[in-house]
Amino acid sequence: MRLVLAISFFFSLVPFSGAQSLAPSLQRAQSYDDSQTIDIADYWISEKLDGVRGYWDGKQLLTRSGRNIPAPAWFTAAFPKDTVLDGELWIARESFDQVSGIIRTQQANDDDWKKVQYHIFDLPKHGGNLDQRVLAIRKLVAKNSCPWLKAVKQFKVQSETELHQYLQQLVNDGGEGLMLHKGSATYQTQRTNDLLKLKPHQDAEAVVIGHAPGKGKYTGMLGALIVQLPDGRQLKLGSGFSDAQRKYPPTLGSTVTYQYTGLTATGLPRFPRFLRIREEQ
Repeated sequence: MRLVLAISFFFSLVPFSGAQSLAPSLQRAQSYDDSQTIDIADYWISEKLDGVRGYWDGKQLLTRSGRNIPAPAWFTAAFPKDTVLDGELWIARESFDQVSGIIRTQQANDDDWKKVQYHIFDLPKHGGNLDQRVLAIRKLVAKNSCPWLKAVKQFKVQSETELHQYLQQLVNDGGEGLMLHKGSATYQTQRTNDLLKLKPHQDAEAVVIGHAPGKGKYTGMLGALIVQLPDGRQLKLGSGFSDAQRKYPPTLGSTVTYQYTGLTATGLPRFPRFLRIREEQ
């Protein structure tokens, strides 16, 4: 059983090999913290789903890097052919590895895909502000016969206290965090302060440039990943790995996501911890 699990995990680390298209122009979020001055009532709030981002261009599902997601034909058959969708392929909370493995499999398995839902959180080509787009998403899903096509639940809160209370309850229930999206904002194909992510921990991405060997019980396995940050500095990630991940670590050149809590005096992430391989590798 351990061998089967290890082999299964190894194949989940294989770089995603779907056909490459041009990367879609996507809106990206900034991180939110209490030092920012915003009127919470102006923002729509939604759960940050822990899945794989999927961009529907009217014909196919793409990752954010532009690779084709090999969903079975029946999965997208009822998707609108005249509307571009931005959303999340999702199964359940704390199930990222499962959905990531499914979308990496080139020979789509119907039983696996029956577990997956596509949650729409935006309409990139709509042209209106978010208040208008939220209504348009709800109408689109309401008239569509596809049961796995969902509208991400968008709601309002009136204060930061209410926001953090909701976040704490969500995290207690296994959720990852919240997204805050300004109602008056148009869809912007860049990183923007009109879209904010709020999580108990901050996260960032880095490129794997080395493997430090393990010691003691991890002899012969991974001790730590050596990663390069966007500014060129290096960092070691030594925690957050399962035993299977230490046996079959992320490959050199792959991009990983890590969590951290604030910055040191030199500006490096404090208490960095491996989270996952970025899904579109």
